[in-house]
Amino acid sequence: MLRELKSFYKKSGRGHLPWRKTKDPYKILVSELMLQQTQVSRVVPKYEAFLKRFPTFAVLAKASLSDVLKEWQGLGYNRRAKFLHETAKIVAKQYKGKFPKEVLEIEKLPGIGHYTARAVSTFAFNNPEVFIETNIRTVFTHFYFPTKRLVSDKEILLLIESDLKKSKMEPRDFYAALMDYGSHLKASGVRINNKSKHYVKQSKFEGSTRQKRAALLRDALKTGASEKELEKLLHS
Repeated sequence: MLRELKSFYKKSGRGHLPWRKTKDPYKILVSELMLQQTQVSRVVPKYEAFLKRFPTFAVLAKASLSDVLKEWQGLGYNRRAKFLHETAKIVAKQYKGKFPKEVLEIEKLPGIGHYTARAVSTFAFNNPEVFIETNIRTVFTHFYFPTKRLVSDKEILLLIESDLKKSKMEPRDFYAALMDYGSHLKASGVRINNKSKHYVKQSKFEGSTRQKRAALLRDALKTGASEKELEKLLHS
């Protein structure tokens, strides 16, 4: 698997993606939050526009929630923008503008869970964390469990930890390669939905509560709703 992974990454790695060209934890955190349940093609222009408007934690911390949400429009899951805004305030004040390097500290920040903390730690600081997401899960299930049903993430995480050491790759390159290769496998028709214990089908947006909430928030932003009103809508 590692030989194929390295070969694919060398020839077809997505080094052109803007968040692959930086080690700035702020820019990497923005990309990770935007990429959650959102296609890369949709994220790239929103990511670049967001960073142009809010280039640092300090600038974002000083912005109004309304302005942050307006810039986030089109990505969905608007609570992510609120969490990012809250994190910026904490980093600017509590950490004096320097993003924490330790995973357990990162996890204390608003809306940052197990995966996001480790992804930022790896891509920003090149720390050898062990984590999994959908593309990584696809690669390991495809190669190591071609016939097994109901593969657990616990099984895969042990293999990730082992292969990270065996690969002798920089941690950030190892995970970037896995994500790129997983995306390639999916585009090639590889499906692991019936093999993973952790697969959950994403609910449809059309007609959902999320769609209705997004429409209400969009209208509220247009009419200049107060921060308190926006907060209420985000938690409704």
